Amino acid sequence: MKILIVNGPNLNLLGTREPEIYGTVSMEDYLNRLRTDFPSHQLEYYQSNIEGEIINQLQKDEFDALIINPGAFTHYSYAIADCLKNIRKPKVEVHISNIYKREEFRQKSVTAANTDAVLSGFGMEGYRLAVLSLK
Repeated sequence: MKILIVNGPNLNLLGTREPEIYGTVSMEDYLNRLRTDFPSHQLEYYQSNIEGEIINQLQKDEFDALIINPGAFTHYSYAIADCLKNIRKPKVEVHISNIYKREEFRQKSVTAANTDAVLSGFGMEGYRLAVLSLK
C-alpha cells in the first residue's frame, strides 16, 4: 500500500518548533522510524507551507491512502476541505497536539468532515496510529 503523508504549514520545523507542544523529533527522523516499522508499505512524504501546492499534490492521486496534518489550514482552508471531499480513498487527519485543549480558533477543523478519521493529541505517534488504521 502506498500511503501519502502530507503536512501543512510550519510542520517543516518539527523538532525545533515549540518543542513543549510538538516534541523534539523531526519529521524526517520519525518518518525513518515509520518506514522501518512498516516495511510492507510505501510511505511517501510531502510538506508545504503553501495551500495550493498541497492541493496540487493531493490531486495527483498517486497514493492508495492519505494521512494529512493540514496544520493551520485545518481551521480555515475550505479549498483543502473541498479537495479532500473529492478523494475517494481512505484518509486520516492527524494533529500532534490535542487541538481541543488549545486556543479556541484551533478547536475547529473544517477539513475533518472530509476524512474518515481524526487523531488528535497523540504526539508524533498519531502518524503511526494512522498507518495502523489503514492496514
